[in-house]
Amino acid sequence: MSGDTSRAGSEEKLRRLQAVTDAALSQLGVEDLLDELLVRTRDLLQADTAAILLVDPGGTELVATAASGLEEEVRQGVRLPIGRGFAGSVAARGEPVMIEHVDHTNVINPILLTRGVASVLGVPMLNGSQVIGVLHVGTLTPRRFTADDVELLRLVADRASLATQARLSRLDRAAAVALQRSLLPARPQAVPGLDVAARYVPGSATGVGGDWYDLFALPSGHIGIAIGDVAGNGLRAAVVMGRIRSALRAYALETEDPAEVLTRLDRKVQLFEPGAMATVLYAVLDPTLESVTVSSAGHLPPLVAEPGEGTRLVPIEPDLPLGAYPGASRHTARIELAPAGCLFLYTDGLIERRDRHLDMGIDLLLRSLTCQPADAMCTTAMAAMLSEREATDDVAVLAVRRTDG
Repeated sequence: MSGDTSRAGSEEKLRRLQAVTDAALSQLGVEDLLDELLVRTRDLLQADTAAILLVDPGGTELVATAASGLEEEVRQGVRLPIGRGFAGSVAARGEPVMIEHVDHTNVINPILLTRGVASVLGVPMLNGSQVIGVLHVGTLTPRRFTADDVELLRLVADRASLATQARLSRLDRAAAVALQRSLLPARPQAVPGLDVAARYVPGSATGVGGDWYDLFALPSGHIGIAIGDVAGNGLRAAVVMGRIRSALRAYALETEDPAEVLTRLDRKVQLFEPGAMATVLYAVLDPTLESVTVSSAGHLPPLVAEPGEGTRLVPIEPDLPLGAYPGASRHTARIELAPAGCLFLYTDGLIERRDRHLDMGIDLLLRSLTCQPADAMCTTAMAAMLSEREATDDVAVLAVRRTDG
């Protein structure tokens, strides 16, 4: 008899395992997969409710994302603080939590109490060692969950975590690409007397990041020229990039001093983008198009070239990046831009490689570029630096050439 019982128990475990690892589930979209997993989990555990709550981007709250038997959690956008109550404790501890008798002392979600849930079991959803959410089930009658129940719920949580990460990655990349494209048009603003071209390519390893460029005419007749790189990649970097780009334009309307613009921009980043860091080079071309004033917040030096002459670096020592240190001092350098002269700005993805020192990359770029039409400069730079392999980091370049001379 004991052998039959053991065999029956093994068969039941196998049935449970197959139910949540069924190959057919892989054919479902992410949202449908989560819903189907919750329905199957309720059936296998003979539970009345099942729900998934994900950690919000700020890392302080759980947000109801999918539910079966508790659909109102998702409809009402329930948010629960991490570290408090049942689900919050699962997230904070990173381990299963079981409550046999639910009441207001151990559960803070009013929907569970109103629904009459008597017992609950919750497990963390993990991405490596990081908790990204909580999966929990509940019953309307008191129940003591078993070790097998915990094991099954962990298995479901693993499957749900993989699906969730895939969904978030797709959404993050799609949103970042859309934002990047909306902010970085293929061709910058046309300005009389200037030939302008730009390129942007996402990194093969990091995808869309925080690289950006800009060129705009100011009411004073000056021309603002900027390029920058926000640390990190994905939607967060793209959002910060958009805010920095917009703020720089606003400050540029108030002063033609690029160092003052970057000082104000740094103050804005310190206050409103805590933890963010970015390099930015901002140059102001005077109305005659003959001279450029440049300030660098930790960015690589731009290049200048003249017809028939070699390409050279603008002699400016970079100051600290934005967000690095409050109140960092900033200075400027002034250079002449000859008739038909060229100015070339770029981000580190163009020249930096794991097996090549930064100075070697800059030297190769200097030897490859000559003063020519802006679009040709961009094409030449990309061909010279990216002909053998893709850049792992994203790349932005901006070329400007005087056409009035």
